[in-house]
Amino acid sequence: MIKNVLLVGVGGQGTILTSKILSSGLVKLGYDVKMSEIHGMAQRGGSVTTQIRYGDKVYSPSICTGEADLVAAFEKVEAVRWLPQLKKGGTLIINDYEIYSLPVLIGKENYPDGILEDLQDRIKEVKVVDAAGIAERIGNIKTQNIVLLGALVKALGLEKLEWTELIKENVPAKLQGINLKAFQAGLGC
Repeated sequence: MIKNVLLVGVGGQGTILTSKILSSGLVKLGYDVKMSEIHGMAQRGGSVTTQIRYGDKVYSPSICTGEADLVAAFEKVEAVRWLPQLKKGGTLIINDYEIYSLPVLIGKENYPDGILEDLQDRIKEVKVVDAAGIAERIGNIKTQNIVLLGALVKALGLEKLEWTELIKENVPAKLQGINLKAFQAGLGC
């Protein structure tokens, strides 16, 4: 059986790092894993997506429309943008976080209201995570991606793997402690 996971966010949120750690963990668990990442003007706040497929034997990293078992959105508008990828009965993990696009910043457009409520009305399995708030409370807003990694690991039922070493291998030594705290906080979500 193949599982399809889509991570979506905005450039600079750590979506790619999260997907690399998750994929490495899946490999350690013995799965065949294929990962594909798209950086849509990522350094300018553009959309970033990572498709991860894992199972006994996976031939392609591409997830077709309506086939993602889980979509993890690092930003609320990205959840709406990529919702068509989620399969019926799939799980949506959404970071309760807003990043304003240039048109919103200059007053040409408004950031949409009621995104979370709309998604919760439309999708049966929605997990809202205040990853930014959690990351700020533990001392570094930039760890919200690792908070979301913890929430993903829990949602996918992958807690049996020791994720500590994978996190340490992928973040600078001076940031390992706070990232490990972020991961544990995400597991508790």
